[in-house]
Amino acid sequence: MKLNKYIDHTLLKQDASQEQIDRLLSEAREYDFASVCVNPTWVKHAKTELDGSDVKVCTVVGFPLGATTSAVKAFETKEAVQNGADEIDMVINVGALKSGNLDLVESDIRAVVEASGDKLVKVIIEACLLTDDEKVVACQLSQKAGADFVKTSTGFSTGGATIEDVQLMRKTVGPDMGVKAAGGARSYADALAFVEAGATRIGTSAGVTILKGELADGDY
Repeated sequence: MKLNKYIDHTLLKQDASQEQIDRLLSEAREYDFASVCVNPTWVKHAKTELDGSDVKVCTVVGFPLGATTSAVKAFETKEAVQNGADEIDMVINVGALKSGNLDLVESDIRAVVEASGDKLVKVIIEACLLTDDEKVVACQLSQKAGADFVKTSTGFSTGGATIEDVQLMRKTVGPDMGVKAAGGARSYADALAFVEAGATRIGTSAGVTILKGELADGDY
């Protein structure tokens, strides 16, 4: 198994400098990760720098709270795609889900799916804020809305991926939809455990450390 191709090499901190982004892109090219995941302001630069590699450019929409309107999320998505994004990681409207406004949650996801064209859409459900029942509903709504993946976490809330959440999400969506575990993988063994639990992508800032067999410091 090529673990590198499971990894979205991630840098989403608000104070990330161009030097740090360039290091991320260089590492992604060297280790041939599945993608880099960067904030929208870096998409065009990342696309240019990764030209000639098969590393995808992933960006985030409605990030990290998910509380912008559907129209804004759709606009963000369209602009990101125009700038070269191959994959979109969007945050659901968590408050709407908590309120039982499931139509809004579904239509919010669908707005991004439609705006993305043929690009991959991953739906961040922010599992650490949800009950197990809410996690299941969030995954089901993501499927109904036509998304390609469900993703555990933003990395900016109260916790990252857990094995239990990944197992629950995989059980809910079945074998054909992607599941991304974001945060929580600090070692090669952790990453393998997430894959065995059903993850088809792993979001981490520590991809290089993990592949070297070392232990990462951070949680994301």
